[in-house]
Amino acid sequence: MENLESLKENVSIFLPENGLDKKLKLAEKENRKLRIKLGFDPTAPDLHLGHAVVLKKLKQFEDLGHQIVILVGSFTAQIGDPTGKNKSRKPLNAADVKANAETYINQLSKIIDVNKAEIVYNSDWLDKLPFAEVIQLLSKVTVAQLMHRNDFNKRFTENTPIAMHELVYPILQAFDSVQIKADIEMGGTDQLFNCTMGRQLQETNGDAAQIVMCMPLLRGTDGKEKMSKSLHNIIGLTDEPTEMFGKTMSIPDDLLTEYLALATDFSEDEKKVLIKQLDEGENPMNIKKLIAKNIISQYHSIELANDAEQFFNNQFQKRDDENRVFEAVNIETFNNQSLTILEICHHLKNSVSKTAVRRLIESGAVQINGEKIIDPLQDLKLVSGTKIKIGKRDFFELI
Repeated sequence: MENLESLKENVSIFLPENGLDKKLKLAEKENRKLRIKLGFDPTAPDLHLGHAVVLKKLKQFEDLGHQIVILVGSFTAQIGDPTGKNKSRKPLNAADVKANAETYINQLSKIIDVNKAEIVYNSDWLDKLPFAEVIQLLSKVTVAQLMHRNDFNKRFTENTPIAMHELVYPILQAFDSVQIKADIEMGGTDQLFNCTMGRQLQETNGDAAQIVMCMPLLRGTDGKEKMSKSLHNIIGLTDEPTEMFGKTMSIPDDLLTEYLALATDFSEDEKKVLIKQLDEGENPMNIKKLIAKNIISQYHSIELANDAEQFFNNQFQKRDDENRVFEAVNIETFNNQSLTILEICHHLKNSVSKTAVRRLIESGAVQINGEKIIDPLQDLKLVSGTKIKIGKRDFFELI
């Protein structure tokens, strides 16, 4: 059957186990395309390598001629999805949803052909759903079934509040599958419950149940948690090549096989060779560089990947400052001409908290003109030509 083994590659969960085989045979018999659903709530406008794991699988179906259906949760994003972290996700307003959705769709084009995909918005039907039909929809699911969702069960056991709208959320997501007549729903393993709910509602509606395909969750640069913007451990699809390279080089060595499998597009034979080299004692940094270049080549170009590698070598592997690139910072952007080291560094690194910057200074990770500074309250007069290094990757020069 059409590239069945390739379609099954890297998939963590099939529900039912032989569901893909049967769906493909049915589509072939009926001479039609399968409808493959991927839903997302546009809660944050940046896609990352974790999202790409699912998108690449979608691309395989698209290349085989099946119909990809991208479902934008324009209604559900305004409710707030349970996050699995003992609290519900903050709902968005309509303007935020619209802006984020447009950004998402543009980024999807880095992997799939959005012109071939069917893009739908669940507000088109959920906004119009009469309240009586909402009640009828809720009657098809029991509280006991909802409590099978791990985060609901955990919060209930710990007497942590669960709002009613959170219990409704997976039912609405399942109703989307009914509306678009999905054959397959895809997501990460953390979406298994919601996708399974879609099967139930389709069956109660008298339709054929979708199969569920869950992809593994790619761990972020911290090496612990799944890649997530809220955890600041992502490699974004729109990150600059040098940033992509640096972030990839920062991942722990024990994640290399995971990134080879899920984040690169090396052939299976190439992956086996690289894994064998690791097992035989190859320096992990060399494999990491190959992974970084491969990732950049996918989302930018091989030329920019080579440039990013050269930049990394100059910045972080040479002892002298001659080849390092310092970001120019105009002194006039500071409020005063004399500030503490903490105030200056926090101004330069305003994306992180002042507490985190203080820890960097006290740990010896800050240098002024090559001299290590550990007192965050030390005063520094702002002088043109002053070079400031913060951590391993940030270099600034005052002008």
